Amino acid sequence: MDYFRYDNGVLNVEQVAVEAIADAVGTPCYVYSKQTLVDHYQRFAAAFASLNPLICYSIKSCANLSICRILSDLGAGMDLVSGGELHRAQLADVDPARCVFAGVGKSDEELRQSLEAGVGWFNIESEQELEVLAALAEELNTPCHAALRVNPDVDAHTHRHTTTGTRDTKFGVYIDQAAAIFEKYGANTWCRLCGLHVHLGSPIYTVQPYINALQRLHELINQLRTNGHSIEMLDLGGGFGADYETDQTPSAQHYADALVPMLQPLANDGVQIVLEPGRTLIANAGVLLTEVMFTKTTGTRDFVICDAGMNALLRPCHYDAFHFIWPAHVQPEHVPPRRDALLDLPGLQTVDVVGPICETGDFLARDRAIPPVHRGDLLAVFSAGAYGMAMASRYNSRPILAEVLVHGSQVTICREHETYDDLTSHELNPRTIDVTACVPTNNRASREAMNS
Repeated sequence: MDYFRYDNGVLNVEQVAVEAIADAVGTPCYVYSKQTLVDHYQRFAAAFASLNPLICYSIKSCANLSICRILSDLGAGMDLVSGGELHRAQLADVDPARCVFAGVGKSDEELRQSLEAGVGWFNIESEQELEVLAALAEELNTPCHAALRVNPDVDAHTHRHTTTGTRDTKFGVYIDQAAAIFEKYGANTWCRLCGLHVHLGSPIYTVQPYINALQRLHELINQLRTNGHSIEMLDLGGGFGADYETDQTPSAQHYADALVPMLQPLANDGVQIVLEPGRTLIANAGVLLTEVMFTKTTGTRDFVICDAGMNALLRPCHYDAFHFIWPAHVQPEHVPPRRDALLDLPGLQTVDVVGPICETGDFLARDRAIPPVHRGDLLAVFSAGAYGMAMASRYNSRPILAEVLVHGSQVTICREHETYDDLTSHELNPRTIDVTACVPTNNRASREAMNS
């Protein structure tokens, strides 16, 4: 459930009308409901509680520090994919030991930063990365723990851009290669290879892909243990769905009912189970508010032109993603009974909801039935908390949006609107540098040594 509800035709987030937020903060802006986020986390944690899992929030889904602090206070660790996300986790007072660092292209500097911070687990995606991490750990005299990300060749039936568990993606190593990698690196004293990681993609709306992957992982764990290797951690990744349409995704309990029985023997045997929810926690906790600037008809199509486009929410044009869009203030007959692409209410008009960006691909919805709207009306784009602000850009030199957090009747701006000065602040003082005396960087030196 979430706490965005219509009361007498007016959309409220918890106890606050979103129109009041738009008037005070300006549009476009993202608005998050703290209570929705807390409820989703607590339901997820309760569903998997018997495993005593390490629940690592996927920062990449929504990286705002206030969101990270809320989840950290609830007991979450963090799933990191960059040095910048580690920096955010540290600013949010997250214990680095409760973090996992994934990502197919970690730089040497990011690995050093993470080793020095004491990150709990490194999810390794290639043999070369494992070699570099072990060498850096020895150089820094800082032993670490690593989990090998294996690719189980399981199709989760997500969008082609978010499918990560099939054999032809860039992520991880193919599962049939895992035993040889453990044999080669399993005894390394600086980088203990004693865990496994898998991530199938996102969003995943059924449990069957997880079941298929776990069946393959159980076979691999048995093989590795037979070969004398210790498995102390299993990271099942994330990808759990969110309700972009009403009742689109299973509940956390539904996922857990299928997965906990398969994971419980490992947990009982002392294996740390790690889960990486992101979208399923934050997506329905956020909306994008945007104002209608103009409406027009070209003769074949009707357009609603808003002040937010692909710069604010990339998912519709990048992933063909559906977001329910509705006016923030409607007549009683237009209060939506559910969030659905095919709402059958009287007096709707079919329009393309588009943004201000100079791209034909700049749209939030196409052929969408909504109540009639006019210049100055406020639209809410629902289920925008995940991969909305996280993927926002300054394309067309449009400043990054504000973010607002609501808790009951309390409204907090947790990220200010950027200004035009913010846009240009890194360009105002160009400087000439001398590169003639440069020596090879540590990154280049380590690559040359590896290739020699």
